Amino acid sequence: MTREDMLARLIVQASAGAGDLVTMRAIVEEASELGASRALDRLGLGDTEAQDDIDELRELLSAWRDAKKGAWKAAVEWLVRGLLALLLIGIAVRLGVAETLS
Repeated sequence: MTREDMLARLIVQASAGAGDLVTMRAIVEEASELGASRALDRLGLGDTEAQDDIDELRELLSAWRDAKKGAWKAAVEWLVRGLLALLLIGIAVRLGVAETLS
């Protein structure tokens, strides 16, 4: 029996006057499961390989975050090195090292 059939039978049972709390909870549970299943199918994650796809996406996202963090770190390091080089050149010019080398 499919989820749709189960939900239809529960709704018929509830409308026939046997709508006690257990039946209502079963209707809500079946409707929720059916809705979640449909949502996953629409996202393309309703098959048996969906967990592998999600795991792979998480690995890719983690690698992207690591690469982004590494790129920012490298950019800051190069910026600091450039500023230090400019500072050294400025000190050398101020001390007249260029004239001494000539």
